[in-house]
Amino acid sequence: MKKPVIGFIGLGLMGGNMVECLQKNGFEPVVMDLNKEAVAAVVARGATVANSPAELAAACDIVMLCLTTSAVVEKLVYGEDGILAGIKEGAVLIDFGTSIPASTRKIGADLAKKGAGMVDAPLGRTPAHAKDGKLNIMAAGEQATFDKVKPVLDVLGENVFYLGALGAGHTTKLINNFMGMTTVCAMSQAFAVADRAGVDRQQLFDIMSTGPSNSPFMKFCKNYAVDGVSDLGFSIANANKDLGYFLEMVKDLGTRAQIAEGTSANLQAAFDAGMGNGNVPDIFDYFLKLEK
Repeated sequence: MKKPVIGFIGLGLMGGNMVECLQKNGFEPVVMDLNKEAVAAVVARGATVANSPAELAAACDIVMLCLTTSAVVEKLVYGEDGILAGIKEGAVLIDFGTSIPASTRKIGADLAKKGAGMVDAPLGRTPAHAKDGKLNIMAAGEQATFDKVKPVLDVLGENVFYLGALGAGHTTKLINNFMGMTTVCAMSQAFAVADRAGVDRQQLFDIMSTGPSNSPFMKFCKNYAVDGVSDLGFSIANANKDLGYFLEMVKDLGTRAQIAEGTSANLQAAFDAGMGNGNVPDIFDYFLKLEK
């Protein structure tokens, strides 16, 4: 069976490695990114470059996005020479980023008017997993649309979950990130309070890690607070953005999430203190210096 033509916009750490994985599996993608070095790297392995999102969409059966925000996604979809202007009937747009579910559903409805489909498919795991096709993928959309692109998702992901109607993937990812980032903030603050109270941080970890609080997130927090190694690979700026999206989603649902509000306030404060580029466990430094 002939491989579908894939367009890929967004060649950051995650997206660039995903494209490399696709290329290792025989795909010849059409790409776009503002980073010329990232584009040159994938072109050297056989990719071609599009001059606009519309041109890319017109040439491809599947258009993949791995971008930073819902605002960027909407700009590429709705802008002049955007994806919506060029996408073919029967093509599918896949958004691998972490986006606002209401925005995803709006884009999906507008694509449907042109006979195109959409799958929201946010990711779990790291850029290293992306290169090896070992991502966790939380996919949602019409069943027939998901079935059409699943063979390609299986190339990129070790675990591909189908979650139902469009938007369910982004909803699940935001819930997942709320839980994860709240855990990291709580554990980082626990280490900071221990330090203030004269409790040895290593000893605190040794005790807590033998009980039900133990988790990979605790280890990431310990790596920074005890060993000075920042290795989670997810920035305070990204976590802050995701918690903002989570709160926006919760508001759309007509309720509140007060724990998330607390996490968001701490992440925003650390971001405002100039720590946005640091990994989330680095928020320990913010908590350590926090006064009344």
